Order: sequence, then C-alpha cells, then structure tokens
Amino acid sequence: MADSFWSLIPPLLAIIMVLLTRRVLISLGVGIIASALFIAHFHVSDAVRLMFGALNGVFIEDGGLNTWNVYIIFFILLLGMITNFISVMGATQAFGDWMIRRVKTRVGAQIVTIFLGIALFIDDYFNCLTVGQVARPITDKHRISRAKLAYIVDSTAAPVCVIAPVSSWGAYILGLIGMVLTTHNIVDYTELSAFLLMIPMNFYVWSALGVVLVIALKQADFGPMKKHELHAIKTGEVSRSDVKTSGDLEAGSASSLGKTSELIVPIIVLFVATIGFIFWTGMSALDGGEKSVIAILGEADVSTALFYGGIVAVLTTILFFFRHVAKGELNGSHFFGSILNGMKAMLPAVIILVLAWTISDLIDQLGTGTYLADVVEKANLPFALLPFIIFIIAGLIAFSTGTSWGAFALLLPIAGQIAAATHIELILPMLAAVLAGAVFGDHCSPISDTTILSATGSNCHHIDHVMTQLPYALIAAGIAGAGYLALGFTESVWIGLLIVFVGLGVLYFSLKIPIPAER
Repeated sequence: MADSFWSLIPPLLAIIMVLLTRRVLISLGVGIIASALFIAHFHVSDAVRLMFGALNGVFIEDGGLNTWNVYIIFFILLLGMITNFISVMGATQAFGDWMIRRVKTRVGAQIVTIFLGIALFIDDYFNCLTVGQVARPITDKHRISRAKLAYIVDSTAAPVCVIAPVSSWGAYILGLIGMVLTTHNIVDYTELSAFLLMIPMNFYVWSALGVVLVIALKQADFGPMKKHELHAIKTGEVSRSDVKTSGDLEAGSASSLGKTSELIVPIIVLFVATIGFIFWTGMSALDGGEKSVIAILGEADVSTALFYGGIVAVLTTILFFFRHVAKGELNGSHFFGSILNGMKAMLPAVIILVLAWTISDLIDQLGTGTYLADVVEKANLPFALLPFIIFIIAGLIAFSTGTSWGAFALLLPIAGQIAAATHIELILPMLAAVLAGAVFGDHCSPISDTTILSATGSNCHHIDHVMTQLPYALIAAGIAGAGYLALGFTESVWIGLLIVFVGLGVLYFSLKIPIPAER
C-alpha cells in the first residue's frame, strides 16, 4: 500500500477527523493507528510493533537517549514554570503600573502594546494573557476599545512566536523541522539554519504585523472595529457591559508587591543564556575548526541550548520568588503550585509534539508524499503554485480545528515529502507556507485557544474579538497569498517579500485619516 493511493488514507483520515471532531490528539492517534495498519497490511501484531517502534524512536535513538526530542520537551515544561512564577509574584501587574505613567497618546498606547507583544515572545499563552493585562490600563486611559486591544494582542502573539527560535513555538517547530530534514536526508542546513532561513519566507507574519502597525499609525479603522472604536472614543466605554471586570482576571497574582524587574529580567536571562549556550555548543562541536558565526550556528545543539537556557531562567525566576517568601508574601504552596501548574499547562503541547513525531515517521514509511508528488506531476500543476496552495490548505485546517500546532503536525511532514520528491528548492518555502497558513487560520478561528485567551486577557467579549479581527486578518492573508504566488513563480524570497511590503504600502495610503471628531 506504500507509494500508492492507499497511502493517502491514514493522513486524510487524521485531517478529516480533526475537521469533524476538532480534537487534535484523538485525530493524530487515529492517524498513527491507521498508518501502522496500512504499512503492516492489517496484521495487528506487526502494526502494534510499528507504532511502539515509532513512539520509542521519539525518546530512544541508536540505543541511547534522543536528547534532541527530550530536551525540547523539557524546555517547553520549563517555560510553563517561568510563566506561572511571574504571574504569582505579581510582576505582570507591576509592569503595567510602571508603563501607564509613561504613555501619553492613543497612537503611543497602541504602539507600546505592539512592542510588548513582540517583546514577550517566549510563549503565545504567556503573551496573550500578559500583554492584555499589562496594556489594559494604558489603553483604557486613552479610550481604546477592548476589541482593538484584543486584536493587537492576538496579532503579536502567534505571529511573533512562530518566528522566535527561543520560544515554546520555536522548540516545537524545530522538532518538526528536524524530523523533516532527517527523513529526507537533507544536510544542506541544520534545523536552526533552516528555521532562520524560513523567517523571511513566513509572509503572513510580516503582513499581519504590518497591518496592525498601519491601523495603529493611521487610526483609520473599518468594519465592525470602527463601531467599537468610535463608541469608546465618544463615551469612554471601552467594552460591553457583560464582560467581567479586570479584577476578575488578575486573581492569579498571589503577591501585590511584584516588581517590573521580576518580569523583565527572567525573559532577558532566558534569551541571553540560550543564545550563549547555542554558541557554546556550536564552538564545542567545531573543536578547533572555523569559528565563524554561520559555522557555529550550523553546528550548535539547539535543543541542549534551549534546555540549559530554560534552567538558568527558571533558577533566576525562583530567586525572585524567594524574595517574596522571605517577606512572608508567598509560601511553599505557591512554589510547588507554580511548578505543577506550569507543567500541567504545557502537557497538551508536549503530547501533540510526541504524536506529531510519531506520525511523521509512519507517514514517511507510507510514502504519502511520494505518491502526492507523482499526482502533482501527472496533473501538470505548476510547482510555482505549491507554496500558495499549501498556505491556503494550512489556513483552512487551522481555522476549522482552532489549532495551528495541529496543522503543523499534520502538514509539515506532507509538505516536506512533496517538495523533496518534486522540487527540492521549494522545500523551505513550502514549510514556511505551512507555518504561515496555520497561524492565519488560527488567527481567524473562533475556537482557537489564542483567540479565546487574547479576548480573555484583554477583557473583551469573545465574539466581539472574532468579528472585529476577521477583516484585518483576511487582508493580511490576501497580501501574504500574493507574496507566495510571487515567490512560487520567481523562486525569489525577496521578490515575494517585496510584494508583501508593496501590499502594506497600498493599504497605508488607501486608508483615510479620520476626522478629529473620530480620533
């Protein structure tokens, strides 16, 4: 059944189940079982051995520990701990109080919120809840609607995390990219160098960030957002009356004496320590060879660097935590609660990642990509359309399921196999298109966790956020889609990126500045 029409059934079954049930874990599990059965020609005992073999390969490699996968899992868990410690110490609220004394205009308030969203990139959950709570006092003061705040938060959460290697998203994506590169014996670049090369190819990131910046600078809203903004400006009511008060969302802060440094320092330490360990592992691997930055990054053990950097950041956060303990503000229950709750929050992501690694191995054995590549060749479909088509498909899946990570897990292996079997030069653009399309679909989806958390952290009604954000997200997707068409036909990343910026320029100059009464 390998390399034939039947090889489509297991991955299609997983995708259809995701669309119908919106349950990624169950769908991936069914895909794994179906893949193993098809490979084993429905011999149950052989299928069971294949499944356990693929799952075992996630943790054990060549008779030893698969440190790449295991360290990435540990890093994700460490990020959950950092997030909880910062919240419990009250550092988030302290940072908000510090900022409100320094921002004077509506444009300034929105630019600061955009900056915060970009800066707090370590995790999208942390970003959505933190930025909304930090910026809310600032935006309320300047009569910016909660719908606008939620839109800014959502537009700078996943779109930034997806291009940040030192983040929970970066760790997850690096794991999937590593599997794709290993599967197809691609040695031209490492997981990290491939990730970095894909950053300018992720056109939806740049279009989404560009659109939110244009809207903030021009103050020229349209669609449902305009109604919310005009109401906030004229009445001072920034949200609907049926939304909970901000105090309801700040109950997670056990200490009222948090400091701004307790949020800023751990994030800086995480970033600096991880970068330092990346260079350390890279230089150690070179062992006297060329010490250029590119060579060092090419040999770096990123998963080890993420793990060690995460440990240093957690220890830094714990030092701040014990200052509160010494003052009697926090105690041991808060300490152990932060650790357990942090890991618990990240467990779904870890399980998805493990299942994604498992199904990637089995899909490769099925030869699904090889068969699809043959179909593409026989259909005479221009290879130039592949990045655009992958972008649209990823968007539809993420929109329907409410999860970009599930779309990553399902489509990255398939996109990699199609590119490897047809036009290998397009493998990175196609992988980038999966990431971009999945973030777009997640951005629009009413059942997306980041959509819900952005609304929650901003104290915005969920449906208000969905309806006001949708027109802006669709415009960003249209601009990104044009970029992928240009990339496909010219095979130039920079021409595609130029089209994206041209599209943003057209949007900027086509929007009319509102009259003073509307501002």
